[in-house]
Order: sequence, then structure tokens, then C-alpha cells
Amino acid sequence: MSSTQSLHSLAFRVMRLCRPTFHVETPLKFDPCDLVVGEDLFDSPSAAPRHLLHSHPPSGDSSSADLTYRNRFVLGDDSDAIGVPGLLVLPQSFGEIYLGETFCSYISINNSSKFDVRDIIIKSEIQTERQRIMLLDTSKSPVESIRAGGRYDFIVEHDVKELGAHTLVCTALYHDGDAERKYLPQYFKFMVSNPLSVRTKDTTYLETCLENNTKSNLFMDQVKFEPAPRWSATILKADVHHSEKDDFTREIFKPPILIRSGGGIYNYLYALKMSHVPAKNEGSNVLGKLQITWRKNLGEPGRLQTQQIIGNAKIDLKAVKMPSVIILEKPFLVHLSLTNLTERKLGPFQVWLSFSDSKEEKAVMISGLQRMDLPVVEAFASLEFQLNLMSAKLGVQKITGITVFDTMEKKTYDPLPDLDVLMFHIHQPPKLLPLHPSHIHGQDTILFI
Repeated sequence: MSSTQSLHSLAFRVMRLCRPTFHVETPLKFDPCDLVVGEDLFDSPSAAPRHLLHSHPPSGDSSSADLTYRNRFVLGDDSDAIGVPGLLVLPQSFGEIYLGETFCSYISINNSSKFDVRDIIIKSEIQTERQRIMLLDTSKSPVESIRAGGRYDFIVEHDVKELGAHTLVCTALYHDGDAERKYLPQYFKFMVSNPLSVRTKDTTYLETCLENNTKSNLFMDQVKFEPAPRWSATILKADVHHSEKDDFTREIFKPPILIRSGGGIYNYLYALKMSHVPAKNEGSNVLGKLQITWRKNLGEPGRLQTQQIIGNAKIDLKAVKMPSVIILEKPFLVHLSLTNLTERKLGPFQVWLSFSDSKEEKAVMISGLQRMDLPVVEAFASLEFQLNLMSAKLGVQKITGITVFDTMEKKTYDPLPDLDVLMFHIHQPPKLLPLHPSHIHGQDTILFI
């Protein structure tokens, strides 16, 4: 993990500071009686022989000194069945580091020479692909000396906010035993992984799926969705049991949500509602971001803030104005508005009325050209246009299948939701027909049909 330097009196040693883990004994121990009579016998103690109920040897039994270890799998106490003897194990390796955690390291600089070194300037920094963060700098107050065989220890901390490769750079500038000025750099590389996979689906609702990518359980303290200014969000939860509705202590001591290690999943559902129409300089396609905090098995904290969640919609097509009276088989105009929800130009577009697979005749159809061409729409701008339609059936009918096609991206967007309209039938004006010439007596006579 580190690169060694020769001909130097000093050397850095780095140990990551993290909490210990529980020591688990495997294989698990068992009671010999289970091999003979089974564990169901102990459900009724009165029916069990007394010597079976007290088959566990006492803790001070001399069998513990048996060098053959023939009783190493036998239960010495009932609590041994869980396989956790109560011991804690210190970290045996550098371990995994995840985004949102705090990297804490114990660094020791050792003098392995036979001479004292003086005026040591120590620097420690974290380097990522984007930035360099100084963790320790003793330039203003150098370490006076480190005796032969001695060391100088210090602790550094860093909140991990970037993924990928990280390098802990430790440098020392010092005077050697021969009064020679030397420079020692050492590099310790580690990777930062993503603890959670966040996947979202947005329509009227935003579904967030959190997946645990770590090797330990995560207890979620808080998962909060912060909507963009033009949105309001409400979290949707399943109905609780009637016994928990009025439980006051449950609201105070709210248990954390457990996401198990190695791919555990938990879903959150938010209902989104638009609070106002976005301005041109406002990113109307931005839904918001998630604030996530969690703890591990022994309480190690972690926090993560996602990037802005972008909605899938690029355009917004809606009906602005409809005629109050629609006459059967007479053309009428529908006023529509097409809004660009992205930060770049979109279009040109084509608008048409798509037909369903059914063989039924459509109640509403386009009057005139079957396709309408629309120009390019600027970023966050709107374009209003009119569609000339005609009704073919009486009663309440649906205008369906108004579709927008982007000719540049070759993409067809979802059609406009169905519009309910009421078709009226108004009698045509009377037709004026002349009578047959044989019925004309001195003047023209008009017949109304």
C-alpha cells in the first residue's frame, strides 16, 4: 500500500482507526443431548430425565484442560449457542472505505537510525482526482527532534465526499544525523466505494430504492427528500397496525430502518406536486436531492447527499383552451402549449393524432393536414399552437393520441392525456328546393324540407 524510501532515517507507518468487530466462533457448538433425544424433549422439562437437563459441565471442570480438545464443540453454557463469546477483534486490514464516512488514521513517523533527527516539518494531505486537502502541516511549528529509535504520532481525519482513488500523502523535511537536509515522501492509496445504490423512478411519484453495497448492516437514521423550489413532496408510508397508531413512545424512540449487508434493499415513495410554474432561469427538470444518514453495527456514522435528481420528462404538452360548444362534423380549434423543460434547445417537432390498434372509428380526427410542423423551442421556453380537429360522433367523447415527435433526436414523446369533450348536434339550415315546373302557377313557390 505504501512506497518505501531507502537511505532515510525516518519512515511513516499508517494505521486506520476504526471500531472493532465481534469475534464469532465457527463452527457453532452443540449439546450432545440433541444428537440422542432432540431438542423437542426440553419443551416439557417434567418429562426429561434429570441428568439430561443438567448435562452441561460446570465452568471449572477439569475437561477444559483436556489436550485432546474432544469437547471443543460441546456447549459449556447456554449462551455459547449464539457463537459470540463476547470478544472484540481489532481491524486486521485497512478495510473498506465508503462515501459519506469519516476517514480517520493514526500515523506514526519512526526514527530507525542511530542518530537523532531535528527540525522535522511534517505534512499530510489527501489527494483526489479533483482536489488536494491538507490534513496536517507543521511548517510554522516544526518538531524539534526525534531521538534514535523514537517516534512522533498524530491522528488525521477527513470526511470522504468523493468516489474513486484517494491518496494519503505523508512528507517529512528534516536534518539527518550528518546535518544533511532530506525530504521523505510516502504515499498510501485507497479506494472509496459507494455505500448505496440510489435508483429513482418519476411520474407523479418519485420512487427511491436504496441498496446496501457494504459488507455490514446499515441502520438508516434519516432519508429525507429535499424538493426543488417549484416542487412540494410528501412521503407515502404503509398503513400501520392499529396497535401502533396511538403509541406515543414509538414516536419518541423511533427504531431505525435496517438495510442488510450484501445487497439489502429498502424503498421510499414520495408524492410530488408542482407548486408554481418555473421561470426561464429555473431548472424545471430538477426534482430535488436526497439527504441520507446512517450508522453501522457499532454506531459508526455515515452521511450522503445525492446530486440533483433529474426528471425523465423533457417537454410538457398541455391543452390551454377548448371551445365551449363543439358541433358535430364542424371543425374546431384546440389551443395547446409545448414547454421545453431542459437547459438546451429542442426540436423541430411534428404533431399528429395517432391511431390506436382497434378498428373502431375515432370520435375526433384532424381536419386538414395530418401533420403539423413546429419550430425549435428555446431552453425553458413555451410555444403555443392550434390544432384543427373535427368531431364524428355525438355525446361525451375523448380526444386521444395527440403526439409530439422530435425530428432532430428521432424521439416520440408520450401523447397528451385524454381530453373529454361534449359533441352537440345542431340541425342544418333548411334547404331551399324549387318545385317541379308543372306545379308552378304564375309565380315561384319555395318548399322547406
